[in-house]
Amino acid sequence: QVQLVESGVGWVQAGGSLRLSCAASGYTFENYSMGWLRQAPGKEREFVAGVSWHGGNAIYADFVKGRFTISRDNAKNTVYLQMNSLKPEDTAVYYCSMHKSAWGTSDARDYHYWGEGTQVTVSS
Repeated sequence: QVQLVESGVGWVQAGGSLRLSCAASGYTFENYSMGWLRQAPGKEREFVAGVSWHGGNAIYADFVKGRFTISRDNAKNTVYLQMNSLKPEDTAVYYCSMHKSAWGTSDARDYHYWGEGTQVTVSS
């Protein structure tokens, strides 16, 4: 049974940094790309960042390029999202998700199995 559990401190002032972690279990972690998506109140869930199975390739939504970094540690079955220069518009519930294949895409529909999400709030 696939299980994804997000963690990370959820509140920061604008300009600050946060690091999210996601621990995966129940499947062969290194076989699949992983991603982070987010959903703000009243909006659809959107792609934020994805990392390939070996961690060598990463893709980002334009609105986080240069500010967020996704990474993974296959030995620990964990994926991370380092978020810097946070803005109030980054406020959302952030979800860790498993991609359907080893090579990620920026299409949110290609991500299956979700964690429960973790709230990130950026105050101005």
